Amino acid sequence: MAKSSGYELVIAIVNAGYSSLVMEAASSVGARGGTVMHARGTANKEAEDYFHISVQHEKDTVLLVVPSNIKDDVLHAIYQKAGLSSEGQGIAFSVTVNECVGLKKEVKNEQ
Repeated sequence: MAKSSGYELVIAIVNAGYSSLVMEAASSVGARGGTVMHARGTANKEAEDYFHISVQHEKDTVLLVVPSNIKDDVLHAIYQKAGLSSEGQGIAFSVTVNECVGLKKEVKNEQ
């Protein structure tokens, strides 16, 4: 099993123009910055009907590398401010970062 770096990559996908909601939410619980990429989403009519949402095809993808100890807070804040029930209709998830360079603050792994 790979050793964790003490960081998590939080990925949020929201309707275009709503990346600022994600950044505000993440910053409010300690995230220090992120990267926004513009993307195109796809979904078929059956998926829209099943989830009771309409899919806006233009999307913003927000990438945030955060210390593992605040990951849950970041995900929860994003869900509250930009989740599926908001105009941003966002989803968010995290991926463990095994190695990381270039960040000022070193996080000690407590495992």
